[in-house]
Amino acid sequence: MWHRDHPFELAGDARRAHLKVRGLSAGYGPFLVLRELSFEVKPGLTVILGPNGAGKTTLLRALNGLLPRRGEVLLDGEELPEKTHEIVRSGLALVAEGRQLFPQMSVLENLELGGWLAKKADRQQRIEHVLDDFPKLRERLSQLAGTMSGGEQQMLAVARAMVSTPRLLMLDEPSLGLAPRMVDELLAIARRIADGGTTVLMVEQNVKKALAVADRGYVLERGTLVASGPAKLLARSTVVREAYLGAPASDTTTAADAAERARSPQRQREPA
Repeated sequence: MWHRDHPFELAGDARRAHLKVRGLSAGYGPFLVLRELSFEVKPGLTVILGPNGAGKTTLLRALNGLLPRRGEVLLDGEELPEKTHEIVRSGLALVAEGRQLFPQMSVLENLELGGWLAKKADRQQRIEHVLDDFPKLRERLSQLAGTMSGGEQQMLAVARAMVSTPRLLMLDEPSLGLAPRMVDELLAIARRIADGGTTVLMVEQNVKKALAVADRGYVLERGTLVASGPAKLLARSTVVREAYLGAPASDTTTAADAAERARSPQRQREPA
């Protein structure tokens, strides 16, 4: 459970999840979307960046057991199961794109579903802790999820995932379709969750804001990782700035650019 000294904080004896992925390939039927991806998700907040169609959502779905995958996926050195319910038991939780709430159920009922693997007493205790971290939801427990704003629904989706007390939380496009103020609030929540001891893997199109809260980042293009490195370096990288932040083209290669290229999976299969 969480200490109340810090929102989302895990107990001191809880291990911070460390995910290693080697040679991951996945897709839909005969159509391969991801090709031989190798990367790490270390404790903290890791962000996967890339344009529409790059394979970001496919990656999270494969890790969560919603798509068949090839390759090796290790959680703290042990092979990650392939079935979704076993993956949840291992300590992973996914907040899918589009939130995937039950709109005709109340906020409380949606939260209860987040702890469906726990005993009733444990589930109620977890919900109380989550409501301490999401006080806005405590005021809306009887409200139908479908009547909430988009930002409130996204907050509920994250809270529901936290009821399962995950060690690794995966967020798929949490800022999609939200007002700038709510984007800032949700990304700040993701940062606080990571600071509290839950490893966070986030897929996001809002490159500038995502890199501002992340520790590390990877850039995915057409199913292949093309760059990686500390978030601060990626934010200053010429390659990323030109491709995703609208910076003018330049013939000058910065130190950040060189560092990023040195870490690229195209040149080094296992990132440092």
